[in-house]
Order: sequence, then C-alpha cells, then structure tokens
Amino acid sequence: MKNPLIAREGWLVLLAAFAAALVATWLLGWWSIPFWIWAVFALQFFRDPARVPPADADAVIAPADGRIVVVEKVRDTVLDRDALKISVFMNVFNVHSNKSPVDGVVKGIWYTPGLFVNADLDKASTENERNAIHIAAARGDITCVQIAGLIARRILCYARVGDTLSRGQRYGFIRFGSRVDVYLPVSARPQVSIGQKVTGGRTILARW
Repeated sequence: MKNPLIAREGWLVLLAAFAAALVATWLLGWWSIPFWIWAVFALQFFRDPARVPPADADAVIAPADGRIVVVEKVRDTVLDRDALKISVFMNVFNVHSNKSPVDGVVKGIWYTPGLFVNADLDKASTENERNAIHIAAARGDITCVQIAGLIARRILCYARVGDTLSRGQRYGFIRFGSRVDVYLPVSARPQVSIGQKVTGGRTILARW
C-alpha cells in the first residue's frame, strides 16, 4: 500500500485545526493567526514521508527520526540480558512514525503505565509510560521500546504477537515528543554517536 504523506493518526486533529482556523478567520480576522500557527504545526507534526531502508543485510536501522541520546551497554530488563542500548529522542518537530529496525517476528509485547518526565532524560526509560516489543531477527533478538515524553500522552502500537515485520515497516506512532530505546545483543557494533541526528527507516544504528 502506498505510504500516505500524512499519518492517519493526525487526520482528525488536522481537520479540527484547519476548521477552527477557518472559522476564526471568518469571525476574528487577523486575530485568527494563532489558530493558523497551530494548524501548520499539526500538519508538520503528522507528516509521514515514505522511507526506503538501506539494502545492507547487516544493518539495524533507526526506528524513528531524532537525536541519539544514549549509546551504552546496559541490562535489558524485558529479555533479562546484557545489551547494547541505543536511544533516539524525538522532539515535537520530528516525524513521529515508528519503524521496525530489522526483519523479524514479534515474539512479545509489554505495555507499562508510568510518568511523563522529559524523554531526553535517562530515567524516562524506566519511569515513563512505555510499550516494548520483542522482535526475533535472523541474527539476534531486539527489544524496541516506545516511550512517552513530557508532552506525549499516547503511545500507539499496531504490531501483534506473531506478526512478521519488515525492516523499515511502520508499526507505531507516539504523539508530541517522545523516545524510542533499542536494545541489541552486546555483539552488535554501534554506527552512531551521542548527539547525532538520525532518520527513521534510513539511518544505520548498528551492525550485527
């Protein structure tokens, strides 16, 4: 199916925003400018451009647009193992569509309610609302965790246990500023560094 330019999660929001802007223009004239600013912001937030993942079979790709805030060896508490953790922080101006980092089968999904502290902080990984999926790939297991942020209040995950995901396939969405943590086997070799900007579905995070 052809990738839409605007994420389906934003259709109702955009309809309401532009309808409100048009009504405000009719009633308020130039005082309607704040309504148009909100409508344009919503339009850029819910954009969802098509992405073509690299053909490199060794590549693990970024699950979201944003900035790298963590590259370190940690404990993956979901799968109870040592892992390489790479975290992507999304601000409100990034594309918020989430994509599978690898080809694989969804083996488990865990939703955890929690807080909404700034997703740029390390404690967001353990304290914020989050949704983790376990993807079994040919070369190893990956845990991919969607984390709500300070403004984000809704995590959407469309994957189900047993689904087969293709690398770069859209599987979820997080609204208004958030984070995605990727846990890889410790043998994986990181290809990004802290502070680097990445593009979901395109940038190589690590290699097997």
